[in-house]
Amino acid sequence: MIVQRLCGEVSINVKLPGPYVISEDMRGLQISLNHTQKIRLQRARERLESLSSKANSDASVIVADTIPLNYEDGVLKGHGTLDLNGEVVATICGVVERVNKLIYVRALRARYKPEVGDIVVGRVTEVAPKRWRLDINYSQDAVLMLSSMNLPDGIQRRRTAVDELNMRSIFEENDVICAEVRGLQHDGLHLQARSQKYGKLERGQVLTVSPYLVKRRKQHFHHLEQYGIDLILGCNGFIWIGEHVDPKEDMMIEDQVNISEQKGSKFEGTFGNQVQEREYTPLATRQNICRTANAIRVLSILGFIITVEVVMEIVSLSISMNIDVHEMLGSEFCILTAEKEVERRSLSKKRG
Repeated sequence: MIVQRLCGEVSINVKLPGPYVISEDMRGLQISLNHTQKIRLQRARERLESLSSKANSDASVIVADTIPLNYEDGVLKGHGTLDLNGEVVATICGVVERVNKLIYVRALRARYKPEVGDIVVGRVTEVAPKRWRLDINYSQDAVLMLSSMNLPDGIQRRRTAVDELNMRSIFEENDVICAEVRGLQHDGLHLQARSQKYGKLERGQVLTVSPYLVKRRKQHFHHLEQYGIDLILGCNGFIWIGEHVDPKEDMMIEDQVNISEQKGSKFEGTFGNQVQEREYTPLATRQNICRTANAIRVLSILGFIITVEVVMEIVSLSISMNIDVHEMLGSEFCILTAEKEVERRSLSKKRG
């Protein structure tokens, strides 16, 4: 059984005979389905297709599909299109986009295309003079300038040579960072992190999904208070799940560290224990992080759009059915997730 992703809808082609396998982009995970599960997934696929709107089905195309156009308007044919025998056909799989008179096909399985203001999660690949280079799933590494970074002391001032020498104490190679896209300049894509909500991410894990599964929304930072974790849905397909951290609390601890270093070992006994306690992540929080991560993995396997509402529904489903964290990546829970998505879209359609 091969699962194809198309505009957030799940489409299934059945091949007989042989094992039924769903492959995952992120880690090459393979899930075997028995005959009953194959039938249940096929039914879920048919119901999802019936619930999908006609407009969405027209917008999605595969190779050699004809793109309906109004030739009286004098349209311009862009990327992913070809004029063949008087008709405009698609040369790639994706979604038809229209900008004024320009018609082009936006590929689903493409690398991240940044826009100004996007919230992204990246990993530091190099500490260069006055800048850090980050991998953000783009065609080239992004640049975070020292002047575009909010310093740990929180004071707005001109960067000095001392700050440049201490860059590695702020971020170093392999650190995970959250930032905002500033714009494309002559030397590459530039990021900025001028707020306390941006910066280094610790005590969690990063997941990689296809960028088209994460839609641009007004809010990409989510504090799941009931689970004590933070969820950052990066527009570039990098998703962060980690223990909740209050930026103000971090600033207070850094101030206390500076005071203790200046005044000697007066606070060493009490404050040292507090730091150790903060570095330790409770077992329940770690389980919540792994459960949320597995919910996102399952949604990525099935090709469903990843939003905080859908993720929380899948997490709640696993808890209500008393499914362990490691069992969430099994074939049965994948089928339950697909059936849950059918139920959710049915309810939303009735409300609409």
